[in-house]
Amino acid sequence: MGSLSVEVVGKFGSKEDANKLLYAPITTAATFRKSRVYQLQFDGDEGEAKGFIDRCLVDQYADEVSLDQDSYFNEYQFYIDYGMKPGALDLEKEAILSSQKGDDGNGFKLLSLKLLQRVYIFSELEISSEPFVRDVCNPAIHVWSVIDSNGRKIA
Repeated sequence: MGSLSVEVVGKFGSKEDANKLLYAPITTAATFRKSRVYQLQFDGDEGEAKGFIDRCLVDQYADEVSLDQDSYFNEYQFYIDYGMKPGALDLEKEAILSSQKGDDGNGFKLLSLKLLQRVYIFSELEISSEPFVRDVCNPAIHVWSVIDSNGRKIA
């Protein structure tokens, strides 16, 4: 069984004012960038799995892809990974799974798929993750984690 963690970032995106994410603005200057993270477990050929990623998860014109476990961006204060709770209806995940089932003749089988939205927060000063978690994540439908710039899970 193999596994891949794929981070997809828009090529044409740029850092934006972090207050756009919040209901109540913060006084500390901060920016953000978003990405998508796909965590796959599969049986079969890793090259075929990467081909599936290129065909189904990435827009070759508009996206950049990172296949390693490291974060795509550097020098962030923290990032929030959030996704749908297990058992919640996730239409994107269902569409990806059904497209893989219809892809006959490939050399791999997708065993599990986890989709996460990742929000990087950049700031020169120390900043709390609490207002971002409160306003970005919905506890009724999302699970989330917050990772600091040292790679430590802080929430």
